[in-house]
Amino acid sequence: MPKGEAFLAGIQPNGYNETSEKKTSEKKTSVKNMKTIVKIWKSLKTNQTNPVSTVKTEQTEDLSDGAALINQGGLVAFPTETVYGLGGNALDSEASKKIYAAKGRPSDNPLIVHIAELSDLEGLVKEIPPMALKLADAFWPGPLTMIFEKTDKIPYETTGGLDTVAVRMPAHSAALELIRLSGVPIAAPSANLSGHPSPTTAEHVLRDLSGRIDMIIDGGNCDIGVESTILDLTAEPPMILRPGYITKEMLEEEIGPVSVDPAIMSSTLATGNGIISGSETDPSSKAAENSSSSGDSLREETSLHPKAPGMKYRHYAPKAPLTLVASCSEDTEGRKQAETVLHFAEQALSEGKCVGLMGTEENLALYEEFLQKHEAESGNIFLKVIGSRKDPAGIARGLYGVLRDFDDTQVDCIYGESFETDHLGEAIMNRLLKAAGQHIVPTEN
Repeated sequence: MPKGEAFLAGIQPNGYNETSEKKTSEKKTSVKNMKTIVKIWKSLKTNQTNPVSTVKTEQTEDLSDGAALINQGGLVAFPTETVYGLGGNALDSEASKKIYAAKGRPSDNPLIVHIAELSDLEGLVKEIPPMALKLADAFWPGPLTMIFEKTDKIPYETTGGLDTVAVRMPAHSAALELIRLSGVPIAAPSANLSGHPSPTTAEHVLRDLSGRIDMIIDGGNCDIGVESTILDLTAEPPMILRPGYITKEMLEEEIGPVSVDPAIMSSTLATGNGIISGSETDPSSKAAENSSSSGDSLREETSLHPKAPGMKYRHYAPKAPLTLVASCSEDTEGRKQAETVLHFAEQALSEGKCVGLMGTEENLALYEEFLQKHEAESGNIFLKVIGSRKDPAGIARGLYGVLRDFDDTQVDCIYGESFETDHLGEAIMNRLLKAAGQHIVPTEN
């Protein structure tokens, strides 16, 4: 049996080894009872975020204590330009196990290794191909993760049992400072409970992981708001395994042809005339079914180990089931989508449900008209405006915050518009479809 498969043998979906159930329970208890320290990074503007009031915070220009925690096997959440990461020593198998435990993350879901200098790649990967150097020159520091063949220096606990490792260099001063001071590469998935929307503020991290990790570095709001693009350099041609801010077109300008994982294509085609699930008359029932599943509907039946984060398991989901309304090319402003959203909302209200609406600025007048019509039921309707279709970067930046905002309400179901899948829209729809459990319904004529 290959080493990676041997590592994964006997590991349950919750990330723990079935042969040590008693020890697992003890680890869970100790993780939850930890004291979480919050530090405010020096470059944080006071108007970026409201400092967390539930714990003692401290403004700092020195992350040496955070680095010391990393070297002691502790866990430190830190800001990046994409989302907040939950960091541990990537070379320490026990630290990686702690990351899985704190998040409740499946152990076959690999972690991304973060570095501060290009030279840090040496010793971590078997080969640095010329195209990797070209991509690093173009996009590092930045929201691009590259997959390489790993060396024995990286433990299988960090790579989810794989012989490959995902590496990136974040574009955030606090992240780079923490890595440099630690003197080790830092393994870091998103700093949230597994399956929840990714965190784009320190407050999001605190809500999910307070008492489960050692420290949170508050660097304000993340600039991009969705996770990095993941490119597999071990494939020929290189393959995008997760869409992000760095698009296929941008990559091909640097290195030529790039392929896209078929699962991504299947997902994003769902916004057109492709995959449409659920019933037009009762979409929420199917959404609820998808919401309770343990994995992404496109991947959950496979026995293959995911090669990159986000490929197999359901992610980014609010507590209430989310139903998306498919986009159509002639509906550039999404008006037909908004009308369909409101059709389903009307039906849900008639059934006594509390409804969440996720819409765009272009259709705000329609939603406000609906709210006025249902003024007597206003306590059962929650509208969240995700941004303007003319500003996909703004939509990406606010996406997870909007999904998390619904968790602060008592909504029973959420209906939302979807987006075109060109450029950054592909990353937005990838996240929304996973949040919805791939549940999308057609626009009404």
